[in-house]
Amino acid sequence: MNRLIKVYLLNTILCLSWISILACSADKEATPDNPGPIAKILTVDINKIDFQSAASTSEFIVTANATNWSVAASEANWLTFTPVTGVSGRTTITVTASENTSSMARTAVITISSSEVASVQVNVSQAAKTGIYPSYNTAPIAADATGMSSTAVQLAAKIKLGWNIGNTMEATGGETAWGNPKITKALIDAVKAKGFNAIRIPCSWNQYLENTATAKIKADWLNRVKEVVQYCVDNDMYVLINIHWDGGWLENNITEAKKEENNAKQKAFWEQIATTLRGFDEHVLFASANEPAVEDAAQMAVLTSYHQTFIDAVRSTGGKNAHRTLVIQGPSTDIEKTNKLMLNLPTDKVVNKMMVEVHYYTPWNFAGMTKDESWGKMFYYWGAGFHSATDTERNPTWGEEADLEKNFKLMKTQFVDKGIPVLLGEFGAIRRTTLTGDALTLHLASRAYYLKTVVKQAKANGLLPFYWDEGSMGNNGFGIFNRADNTVFDTQALNALIEGLE
Repeated sequence: MNRLIKVYLLNTILCLSWISILACSADKEATPDNPGPIAKILTVDINKIDFQSAASTSEFIVTANATNWSVAASEANWLTFTPVTGVSGRTTITVTASENTSSMARTAVITISSSEVASVQVNVSQAAKTGIYPSYNTAPIAADATGMSSTAVQLAAKIKLGWNIGNTMEATGGETAWGNPKITKALIDAVKAKGFNAIRIPCSWNQYLENTATAKIKADWLNRVKEVVQYCVDNDMYVLINIHWDGGWLENNITEAKKEENNAKQKAFWEQIATTLRGFDEHVLFASANEPAVEDAAQMAVLTSYHQTFIDAVRSTGGKNAHRTLVIQGPSTDIEKTNKLMLNLPTDKVVNKMMVEVHYYTPWNFAGMTKDESWGKMFYYWGAGFHSATDTERNPTWGEEADLEKNFKLMKTQFVDKGIPVLLGEFGAIRRTTLTGDALTLHLASRAYYLKTVVKQAKANGLLPFYWDEGSMGNNGFGIFNRADNTVFDTQALNALIEGLE
């Protein structure tokens, strides 16, 4: 037998001997001198991760002596891991959660598994996005231009004189909560018969939510608003629907801090409002807000984003809304602020279908002030030929005809001359009926002259006047109509408004 064969046989014998020894050792009971095979382990240092809605990361540590292991989270594509596999030792896993843009919180289970040992798990949750609501544009339809042919300028030419149903559909606590009766078709008929061909309906929505977490408006309220709009359209009247003060959620929060949350609500509300009223033709206009409180360019930029959301939400619903004329409000609906700050309008993919809205209660000392303040006294008598010779401290020192003409010309130059009609969504002056005798007579005559002059100058400058009527027939009231029996309460004021059109 040669040397090579001898070596091979010797090695074979040695290997078989070692296998026998190892087999015997395995059969022996473990002792301190012979501890037996090492147990496999796979552990994590935490069992739960809670993420906020924003995109963020977290970490946990895997400790193992298994040859290999892997990380996964089934049906949770919003989670990613680094690394996704590992070997024995201590390994730090970085978990990244994408932003949760949903109104619902979400959960997942991370599983760390190995073929050599039982798997372990980490539970994960992520909060819902604050202020983000589900889409209510659930049934968009193709654009429909039927009955929508007028441009904003052409539509403006058809609106002669408007009237506000104030303190009613926007009243906190319900339609009748601020003392006015429920709106009837008979009231709208009476308003039309007295010379108005347009109605502005200030509306509240936030108090009529079915679910605050999802911003879902109650169907019965949407239908009630639709019913009142129908009263107007049945009379061949133009009608403006807005989001009015509504608790101030938008109007008092034109800030970067509230921008995302309010744009989400603006979108949710207008998708629902626009879908409900989509079937009406061009007689119905939508207005983004009421009197949004803006003082500077930074706030104006936020307000422009609210208006942009409004336009995009309405257009997205399709049908006649794809062609509807939309109205956006100047900062605080103040003419001077609008002239100074509203330098850039939101964009609209539909051309020539936008109006701007401002209000006019100037001078406030005459139009609405009910007690003297440190900065000024109440004015009782307005306009040339109507100043008091005896009660001189109540004659205006500013805000009369020249200021009125100057203000309206600002809007004409800034918007009307550029093909953007301006809606004078509110104007008026209170009756001061605690005055008596000649003082009362002069005051009421000057008030009538004020109303006539506002309408006349509005029409001369291309502004569309809508008188503010909150239904009050008492002292400091604006009411023209008695809504209890649909008759005219203030004939003098009504005649003045009509005369302003002549």
